[in-house]
Formats: sequence, C-alpha cells, structure tokens
Amino acid sequence: MKIKSVRAEWIHVPIPEAQQHVSDFGRVTSFDCVLVRVETECGIVGYGEAKEEVGSSGNYRTLQAAINERLGPLLIGEDPRDISRLWDRMYNGTRDHYALARGRGFPILGRRGVTVSAIGGIDIALWDILGKSLGAPVWRLIGGRRAPRMPAYASGGWQDVARIGEQLAGYVEKGGFKAVKMRVGVIDGSARRSAERVRAARAALGGDVMLMCDAHGTFDVPEAKAFCRLVEDCDVAWFEEPVTADDRRGYAEVRGSTSIAIAAGESEFSRFDFLDLAERRCVDILQPDLAICGGLTEGMRIAAIASAYGLRLAPHLWTGATAFAAGLHLAAASSCGYILEYSLGANPLLHELVEESPEVSDGMVEVPDRPGLGLTIRPDFVERFAVRH
Repeated sequence: MKIKSVRAEWIHVPIPEAQQHVSDFGRVTSFDCVLVRVETECGIVGYGEAKEEVGSSGNYRTLQAAINERLGPLLIGEDPRDISRLWDRMYNGTRDHYALARGRGFPILGRRGVTVSAIGGIDIALWDILGKSLGAPVWRLIGGRRAPRMPAYASGGWQDVARIGEQLAGYVEKGGFKAVKMRVGVIDGSARRSAERVRAARAALGGDVMLMCDAHGTFDVPEAKAFCRLVEDCDVAWFEEPVTADDRRGYAEVRGSTSIAIAAGESEFSRFDFLDLAERRCVDILQPDLAICGGLTEGMRIAAIASAYGLRLAPHLWTGATAFAAGLHLAAASSCGYILEYSLGANPLLHELVEESPEVSDGMVEVPDRPGLGLTIRPDFVERFAVRH
C-alpha cells in the first residue's frame, strides 16, 4: 500500500446571521477548517482535519499550503500504515534520518503552530486509512473502547444574566444533556458580572446538571481568583482557560487558590506543551484539539501524560466532523477519557460535511463501530464550500 496523493482544501462555510453568536472572539460569521484527503494507490481514501486557530473562523491559506506544498509531497510513495514514522518524518524534516536512526527528535525550527496543525490533519487521515484497510474502527486500533457510548456536554452559553439560565436549560431539554458549559470572562466586563451569570445559570439548572465555565484565557490572575471565590458555592465542574495560555505561573497560582478544577489545552501544540502544563501543576483536565496539537498520534501521547499525572482527558471538540471523530475515538480508548464537548453553536462542518452527523441521546454520544473514523464525506458539500484560488 502506497500513498498516491495528499490534498488539503480550505472549507469556508458562512453562518446565517440568525444563527451567529457573539463572544470575546467577536461575531462568528463562518466555520472554517482545512480538510485533508489522503488517497492510496489501491483506492483507499482517508480524511483528516487541521485548524489554523481555536476560534471557528480564520484564514487557512498558509495551513493549506503547508500541507499541499511542503508536507504532503514528502509522503508520496510511502506506506500510509507507518504512521509513527511518517509523523516523525514530517516533524523532523530534512533531519528525519537522524531522528529515525538515533531515537530522538531533530525537529524543524517551525515545530509549533501551523506546522504541527498540518501534521495533525495528515495524521488523522492516515489513521482513517489504517482503520479502513483493516475493516476496524480507529478506537479498536488504539486499545479498544471502554464503553459503547460516552457522556457529552453541551458547549455554548453566551446569553446575558437575564437569559443564560433559559439558554442552558434549553440545551438540557434538547439533547438530554447532564452537563453544560457557558462562556465567561472579559466579555462580561468584570469577574463579578461573570459570577452573576453563573449564579443565574445554576439557579435555572438546579443541582443535578454539571456546569462548566470557559473564560477563553481572558481574565488576569487576580480576576480569575476573584471569579473562583465568587462561584465556589455554585458547584462549577471546571473552570477552563482562566488566564492566557502563555502564563503558566498564572495557571498554577489560580489552580492553587481554588477547589474548582482547572481545564486547558485547546491552545497548545504538541505533547511538550501538555507535559509543561502537567509538570507545573497548572491544570486538572487536559483538552487537546487534535486538529491543532498534532493529530491522533500526538493525542495518544498527551493522553499518556494525563494518565501518568493523574489528570483527566476531555478533548476540545469545537471542530468539524473529522476532528470530532478523532477526539471521540481517542477519549473512548483512553483510561483517562472523561467527557466529550458537543458544540451548540452553528456548526455545519460537524453536521453537514458528513452523512453520519453525531447525535446526542440522553446526554450520550455513540462510539461508532464503522471502519476508520466511521465517516462518509459529502463531496457536494466540499465542492460547494471549498475556497478556490
């Protein structure tokens, strides 16, 4: 089996105005990703996903070019089943022969950011190919699923203090969710106002629904600590990205000041970033986005770090269907896999890109037993929303 072609497409899907939401990232007017298609000479096709930034939108020309013009050509003629070797080849570039011979990394200078995201998109597609070639789901190949279904939480929660309770209660009613996440932080103007919204949410939800809060890294350390004090009696399941991802000391200080679990990881690239979070005792829950952090191969390494440090794994899944599926397979097979994110914002790349849109029933998502990632891409959707130059 040999790789015949590697092709990345920038998929840009406008969001109807009535379905747009506003957060600290601004008004979300589109959902974007790079869809990676890897085809073998024997006709097996695998799909992956890469993202240029955490938010829904972005400019993906550079990421697309990195795959089509730099990394993809390295893999033509290679066996797609040699996933670990191919990951190292992309990561180490022209010095990959040293890395393979000596058992340690000789990474290219651009070993974060776009390069790692591009590697991740290709890597996910290679796992899809491997599963399809063996007639097995990816979770079977990485250790087996621990249960046929996994719990999910509804991710959204942008409304003001008067309407946040109604919005979150609507999530619970819609999918039977037993856990929900709301946004807090700079968009509220102060820690006190964020706390007021959390209190309103808890009052509407009652005591049986898990409630998470996500600040998108927009508080400073004093604000984050104040917020935690103000909501400590609200039974917050976790506080996500309280401060900027670059402030490791700040993370550790916030975590040390509260009994609320701290979660982070969607802004991180590669296992080395996650190892730093674990070693500095910054977090309780790791949240890798496989379309950003290096794919499923790197995700398994991150899961091993989480397990070794007694942390939980809750992948960031504000993604398209391919990265969502990869995160689902990883969480289902990991001993520290905890819960899945299910975006309640408008997300056509999750629900319309593929024939098998993930559905929530009684707060649970099925772990599919179809080969590979278990997805069938809709070519007409790709053709309609691909950005052509």
